Amino acid sequence: MGVGGWSSKGVDAGIYARELIANCASAMDNQSKGNVNPKKVLEEAYLKTKARGSSTACILTLTDQRILKAAHVGDSGFWLFRNNMIVGQSQIQQRSFNRPYQLGNERDRPNCAIKTQFSAIPGDVVVLGTDGLLDNLYPSQIEDVLREKDGESLKPEELACTIAELAYYTSMDNETYSPFARASEMAGRLHNGGKIDDITVIVACITEPN
Repeated sequence: MGVGGWSSKGVDAGIYARELIANCASAMDNQSKGNVNPKKVLEEAYLKTKARGSSTACILTLTDQRILKAAHVGDSGFWLFRNNMIVGQSQIQQRSFNRPYQLGNERDRPNCAIKTQFSAIPGDVVVLGTDGLLDNLYPSQIEDVLREKDGESLKPEELACTIAELAYYTSMDNETYSPFARASEMAGRLHNGGKIDDITVIVACITEPN
């Protein structure tokens, strides 16, 4: 996700983010299917991205052996759910409160990316998101959403929309004790309610191979 602080310099960071993710897609095509190395994807995409700006990033792949492999920079990340409970998640990567690492020609490089991997099984649900999601919702709230839909045929697009809407309404709530409010309290700051921010959510459901 493009880092909005660039706007004060007259730079649309969204241009960098879109170029970076397009280059990530191309880099994935250059690797063998079912065995993509997410950190190498970030490295190749970073070298090809020339726009000014910066972006957090999270690249997640699933191997033929059902191993989830991730590389992420900053406070974009993912959660892994099994039987409606969280069983794995990425770390938030910050220098200090609300100062995430960020890829960019004038910022961080992919060598700082955190690598993570988890074993996955059919039925698992993966939720990826920017800080607009992770700063506003706790994993337990996603567990509640999954329990409400238990027994239904999960549609990733619909589930992503439901989660994004919940994150949006939380971001506008000045009374809720959001993850961002809790983090600010731990850092000795004061922030009430959710955090208004761009929100991106992607949901993937692990299924049996065809």
